[in-house]
Amino acid sequence: MINDNDNINLCELSASEVISLLKRREVSPLELVEASADRIQLTDGHINAIPTRCFDRARQHAKKIMENSNRHQTDNPAWLGGLPISVKDLVAVKGVRTTWGSPIFSSHIPSKSDILVEILESNGAIVIGKSNTPEFGAGANTFNEVFGKTYNPWNISKTCGGSSGGAAVSLATGQVWMATGSDLGGSLRIPASYCSVTGLRPTPGRVPHGPADVAFDTLTVDGPMGRNALDTAIFLDAMCGTNVNDPISLPKPASPFADAVYHKHQYLPTRVAYSPDLGIFPVDKKVAEICKNAARCLEKVGVKVEDGSPSFTNAVETFQVLRAALFAGTKINLLEHHREALKPELIWNIEKGLSLTSQEIGKAQVARSKLYQRMSQFFQDYDLLICPTVITPPFDVNIRYIEELDGYKFENYVDWLGMTFVLSLTGCPAISTPAGFTDDGLPVGLQIIAPPQAESKLLATSAVLEEIIDLPHKTPIFPRQDTND
Repeated sequence: MINDNDNINLCELSASEVISLLKRREVSPLELVEASADRIQLTDGHINAIPTRCFDRARQHAKKIMENSNRHQTDNPAWLGGLPISVKDLVAVKGVRTTWGSPIFSSHIPSKSDILVEILESNGAIVIGKSNTPEFGAGANTFNEVFGKTYNPWNISKTCGGSSGGAAVSLATGQVWMATGSDLGGSLRIPASYCSVTGLRPTPGRVPHGPADVAFDTLTVDGPMGRNALDTAIFLDAMCGTNVNDPISLPKPASPFADAVYHKHQYLPTRVAYSPDLGIFPVDKKVAEICKNAARCLEKVGVKVEDGSPSFTNAVETFQVLRAALFAGTKINLLEHHREALKPELIWNIEKGLSLTSQEIGKAQVARSKLYQRMSQFFQDYDLLICPTVITPPFDVNIRYIEELDGYKFENYVDWLGMTFVLSLTGCPAISTPAGFTDDGLPVGLQIIAPPQAESKLLATSAVLEEIIDLPHKTPIFPRQDTND
């Protein structure tokens, strides 16, 4: 098991606790880098969460922060003070191997960081390594031909989800205190659910990124992942704000997101709707039961919880069209020049996009707009929508994706992610928060959706649920062979 030493104790603290120590100078950035590095070396052989490490770069960055610590005010909510984080391997970090999980880019070293990384480093984050992801982030099981599989720490025979799988695992095992993720069809929320951590898909534009090939795209977003709502809120404060290089970036809110967690009961919803399946796909009965019980917990603090949901008619087909069109536009060169190096699911998705007609794409855009209008109408009656994050608990890591559930056969590798991707279409922020565990100890996440730019409501509600549910199993954990260990 784990030796009881100072480094491990630091790793067991929450991000908010460690940042407080940093601001009071009771611990140094360099000490945290060493603690994180030790924890990664201790655990990663079991889980493969951070295959690319940049410890020396992190040490150098820590020393620079320590040398210039007087420049930053301790009351700045965006200042992380020298906190080590993991960055998803879809996001460029200057001087650090960045592969996108593809053998095509297995030796790629960027000469410039993504906007997101620049913002975070300017706010006192230290990149300790790159978290594993499926090839180009396609799919919700984290494996690729460069680094192999990433394993779920609650049971290393299971998948951790994806595509921010390495990010979620690095949090759950205490390797880092915060992790960046990205989300097109659920890539932040699904691994958060599968690893019992918190993942927030923010409103498009809330977190600047790029410069992107499709700068005005509102389907793909970057966002924060943490072990709890407060850590996630603090991380969002450190990464949000207007940036000239991202044309849809939003200004920082008047109040920090962390304040919504500190004063969570002031942000509580009055009336919410719960749906077990959004009317689209089957959901594992145990998952539905755990999520319903978690949602009903809000009644204990006076929130009215009702059954309900807007209509997601045609939303599955709409997302599949728009996703395929995005893949065709951004990855056609890969198909033309490196087809043999692409996994079959990617080839299918790009070719699907290339086969689309302008009429099909136009109709999908119209359908998306109509869905948003239905969602807007729904939020005139309800403050939040709540549902399961994923239709099934974590499954065998050797299964590429779910093909069938309760007799329902999914058409492709994306369809089974419908509980998250139909909500991506709406542009609404969504969070996955831990809801409970199955009888065999596998995590289940609850998904909460708010109107656009209402991330504070999500974070506050997540924090309230954390208090009420008070799960018996807490992160960080040491990777487990099975749930009976």
